Amino acid sequence: MNTLIVIPAYNEEENIEALVNDVKKYQIDYLIINDCSKDNTSKILDDNGFNHLDLPINLGIAGVTRLGFSYAHDHGYDCAICIDGDGQHLPSYMESLVKEIENGFDYVIGSRFLDKKKPWSMRMIGSRILCFLIFLKTGKKVHDPTSGMRALGKRVIDEFDKSMNFYAEPDALCYLLNHKYNVKEVQVEMKEREAGVSYFTNPFKSIYYMLCEILSIIFIQ
Repeated sequence: MNTLIVIPAYNEEENIEALVNDVKKYQIDYLIINDCSKDNTSKILDDNGFNHLDLPINLGIAGVTRLGFSYAHDHGYDCAICIDGDGQHLPSYMESLVKEIENGFDYVIGSRFLDKKKPWSMRMIGSRILCFLIFLKTGKKVHDPTSGMRALGKRVIDEFDKSMNFYAEPDALCYLLNHKYNVKEVQVEMKEREAGVSYFTNPFKSIYYMLCEILSIIFIQ
């Protein structure tokens, strides 16, 4: 299956080189989208000759992933895999996601909690709220709606290329379930971020994210 790995990166100078060297072992096409990083991410990508795009303005994660899906659409890929540039998503699980696309699923989520119990923390309480809202809106149970590790089949690549108006993963998932795409979760392991700063370390950004997701799921998707 003709597959593209989409890797959004923002200020990942401490993580991106090791991640891409790991990805390259699997001999799958990849595209790093440098979202106007303020650190040395761009220089590292240039110095190593990694396949990438440098954006002139910061689009945010939703804009970057849509750009990656448009690239996959325009270049005729049958499958696109999203993994974060911080190295938390292990490339060793990509094969299991692609296998389910080959089995006929349209959208496959790398889930941390399909076979494992979700811990109790403020972030995971937010995840439980999103799971509950998605169930209310679609009648479908999901375990890890905020996972950024996912694989898209050709139908979803085409759909997102022309009409992706989503803020992030949970409302995109809600949209797909409401439009009867075949969605599946597979169990994966994820590492803790070893370097750099996560978006969710800022409590105000976390609250803003949750409000946007809740409003989108309830009133839009």
